[in-house]
Amino acid sequence: EQAWIADVLANVPASIDLVVVVDDASGDDTVRIAQRAACPAPVEVLRQPINCGVGAAIVRGYGHALERGADVLVVIAGDGQMDPGDLPALIAPVVSGQLDYVKGNRLRHADVWRVMPSQRRVGSYLLSMLTSAAIGQVIGDSQCGYTALSGAAFARLDAAALWHGYGYPNDLLGALRASGARIGEVTVRPVYRGEASGMRIWHAAVIMGLIARVRWRRVRWPTVRSATMRSATR
Repeated sequence: EQAWIADVLANVPASIDLVVVVDDASGDDTVRIAQRAACPAPVEVLRQPINCGVGAAIVRGYGHALERGADVLVVIAGDGQMDPGDLPALIAPVVSGQLDYVKGNRLRHADVWRVMPSQRRVGSYLLSMLTSAAIGQVIGDSQCGYTALSGAAFARLDAAALWHGYGYPNDLLGALRASGARIGEVTVRPVYRGEASGMRIWHAAVIMGLIARVRWRRVRWPTVRSATMRSATR
């Protein structure tokens, strides 16, 4: 991220009230560059004391922004893979109260076949289908990290129980569906600059396990709720 973070911060829309940069105990120069970068919005840099995983970093950023009074929480990657021009359309359904959580969908964009590497594209389609089946709602691009979340919807979740590493988007979708949150998608532009993916085969196995856990929880939920209700009426 040290190669892209200054450019990402410089292109944040002026309408944003606060930018929270979460550095997950990286060994590069991200913190120093972020602290000195020009940005239209105030920037606060947080550094994890140890590497805790992408999910933990996002949850910390969410929590910090919520404490600072944020109503809409947006995730933008520090590696420049998310077009700031897509932000207004991403947050609009949350700002209007139509949805609680909006995911970007790169796979619907006309450039996806030209821009996104074929292995990532196939993997994204597969995981999206499995995640959709697990949560009981069609999600076209489950692995896209460009998202907007209502602060109130996040506050209703058990943040400590969310998965900390790879697979966090799938686990969050399951938790939001279980909480009754309204979820939708908007088309966003896929951006790739030749950077190497950090995904490994064991990460895919973890994600598959998380999707299975989400499905098990959804199947089990009516039974648990019914048992709780019966107990409460005795």
